[in-house]
Amino acid sequence: METQNITLALPRRVLRQIKTIAARRHTSVSRLLTEQLEVMVANEQGYAQARTRHLTLLDHAPDLGTGGRSRVKREALHER
Repeated sequence: METQNITLALPRRVLRQIKTIAARRHTSVSRLLTEQLEVMVANEQGYAQARTRHLTLLDHAPDLGTGGRSRVKREALHER
């Protein structure tokens, strides 16, 4: 996989914490951030696929025998 360098500005406190986390995990800051960004991208792609799949299911929802009309009036459902 081809890589490209970027410049990233972080607050010093956050950078210190990230360096500590990376050291504990025996990895680099770059690798740590790459892994987290890959997770974020995968989550976004998964969400988009799930959304498309479910919208398709809604478009082809089974007929529940109502013909698209409610047989009960709203007022009857909310009587007290």
